[in-house]
Amino acid sequence: MMLARVADALYWIGRYVERAEHMCRLSDVMLDASLDRTDGAGQVTRIVLSAVGDQDSVPAADPYRLALALALDRQDPGSIASSVAQARENARQVREQITTETWERLNLIYLRVTAPDAARTFNDDAGAFLHEVIADLHLFKGAADATMSHGEGWGFLMLGVYLERAQLIGRLLKVCFSAQGPLDDHIALVGALRMSCALEPYLRRFTADVQPGKVLDFLLLDEEFPRSMRFCTARIEEYLGIAARHAGVASNALPVRLAGRLRARLQYADMTELHGAGGLIDAVLDDCAALHQSIYDTFVAYPLETRLSA
Repeated sequence: MMLARVADALYWIGRYVERAEHMCRLSDVMLDASLDRTDGAGQVTRIVLSAVGDQDSVPAADPYRLALALALDRQDPGSIASSVAQARENARQVREQITTETWERLNLIYLRVTAPDAARTFNDDAGAFLHEVIADLHLFKGAADATMSHGEGWGFLMLGVYLERAQLIGRLLKVCFSAQGPLDDHIALVGALRMSCALEPYLRRFTADVQPGKVLDFLLLDEEFPRSMRFCTARIEEYLGIAARHAGVASNALPVRLAGRLRARLQYADMTELHGAGGLIDAVLDDCAALHQSIYDTFVAYPLETRLSA
């Protein structure tokens, strides 16, 4: 059975790495959209502002300042630099649990986003800067997959990745499809797909027919796309099961039941029966929040007597 502090650190490495990648995509899509002065481009900026819950901090008319803040503002706990720094700090605390390859890759990303000339590099070519960070984060995940044992620690790492991804995509969908009616602008819909790294997979399934209902169905309920909420919830249940078995947690314990309910909620959802997706997205986000708290209570902050034999 793994120490609680180790499980907690690995879980948060996964969450922070996924958060950093998501912020890179939001920033990149917003900067691209800023080159176009249409209403759809303005919607993309408003989507990003709402998705990060930061509508009032930076004027919507200045997407470059917003992107720079999302990337390098160390005072913002949700920025790319802060997320990478938190992931590295958690990795440092459990250095013996991860491989040299994963540690070195995460360290390289940290040095890139915290370098003294990072702002100048961003200013020279923001798109290239963000793409390189995304590529490095992919290399970190690949190195972890290829070099770490897929046991209890791996389960907590991936549990953090998929729970964070489900919540980030859920918040994005909530902004796009439930707050003030669904998006209907082509540029904004394509932007939402790109923020979810879903444009090419969507086009392969639906060709160039970009419709609000199809975009929502793809990002919410697609069984095979790794960034759909349904795919994420299935992986959450899978990796939580791995962690629970190693920790000796009962198969009917609260987090296991919550993960099963979360997976079933999306597996058996039918878009034709839904008059609006807002209720479903809200329910899934509430389940994710409850699951996070349950994971913490069960695997990290549990009473010691519950794990000691009588």
